[in-house]
Parts: sequence; structure tokens; C-alpha cells
Amino acid sequence: MIRVVVVDDEALVRSGFKLILGAADDIEVVATTQGAEAIDTVRRERPDVVLLDIRMPDVDGLTVLRQLRNLPEPPVVAMLTTFDADEYILTALRTGAAGFLLKDTEPEQLGQLVRTLAAGGVVLSPKASRAVWKNHPGAATADDAEAGRVALLTEREREVLVLIAEGLSNADIGARIHLSAGTVKDHVSAILTKLRVGSRVRAALLAQRAGLLDEAPCSGSER
Repeated sequence: MIRVVVVDDEALVRSGFKLILGAADDIEVVATTQGAEAIDTVRRERPDVVLLDIRMPDVDGLTVLRQLRNLPEPPVVAMLTTFDADEYILTALRTGAAGFLLKDTEPEQLGQLVRTLAAGGVVLSPKASRAVWKNHPGAATADDAEAGRVALLTEREREVLVLIAEGLSNADIGARIHLSAGTVKDHVSAILTKLRVGSRVRAALLAQRAGLLDEAPCSGSER
């Protein structure tokens, strides 16, 4: 079972996510809470995945994220937002969030997105991520030089990077392009080293900045 905690200041959002995710056979929402109780709840419940509202009145979602990242065994955290160009999204991704979900994500997609997070993948809607960059030109300009490092990757590494940006885990990438999980892991390590980034999320963002997802065949995925 994938254990999930939902952190949001709105009771309707918390109950909605619990109802939708609870319908899946392999997902259990072990707790829902507001921001002030988030850290204690996560320590107590030890979830695999936390869905965390990026904007809450009682405590800043970014503050909660930083506290969660400092736990001895931090869970995977994805931010919840109602805006696909939320000004805090880039900061959250750079702080260690594994992606973000729009609160109006189609119910049938939520379970798969949680599974992606639990498997080590990233959850980034290409359309929404481009909107984030478009609405924060200063941040985009700062990353242009970083995006240029994509040219250092081999053809196979670029292929793996595109699949990382699509949200696939190492096992899923291996199945897609017929490589062992160990070989994929080696490719991912090389990609992170060449791009000088510390996470799959940052690598995925650079792939989008470099236009790799525009070049790739459309997979129909919203991850």
C-alpha cells in the first residue's frame, strides 16, 4: 500500500482527495491535516507521499516543505496548487518537491500520479511547467545557461531525460526502452552529473527549458 497524507487548509479539498485516492486498491490516505499539524502528522504516520498545499493561511507551504525535507526519512512531497503559474512553484521544486498537482486534476489521474511519485518519478505537467517559466522570466533567464548543458548528453541520455521529465520511474524507463533498471540508474546518475543538478525534478525542468519535450513524440501524459 502507498501511504498518503494530504495537507490542505480547506476541508473540502482534504475530503475530496481522500475519497478519490481511497477508491484505489493500492493507496491509503492515512491522514489529512492542515499546515500547522503537518509535521507532527507526518512523523506519526510515516507516509510514502505527502500532497502539500502550497498556499495556506496558517503556515506557508514552503516552510512545511523545508521542515519535511529535514526529517531523517523524508517522504516524497508534491505541491498542490490552484494556479498553473503559482509564483512559489519554482521555489518549491528547487527546495526538493517532487512535482506539483493542480487541484482540478482529473480524478481518474490522481491515483496514477501518486503511484508515479511513490515509484520515484516526478509529476510535472508540461503545459503547466511552461506557464511557470513564462510567468517568471527572471528565473527562466537564469536557467538558460543551465539548460544549455543538455548538449553535453549523449543521445541515449537525452532519451532517458525526456522519460524522466514525463514522470517515469527507473523501472518504467527500462521497460519503455528495453534497458535494465541498473543501466537506467547509471544513465540517470550521468545525466544529473552532466547537468550539475541534484534531483530528477531539476533535470526535468532543464529538459523542458531546452525544448526536449517539444521535440519528443507526444505521449499523451500530463505528468
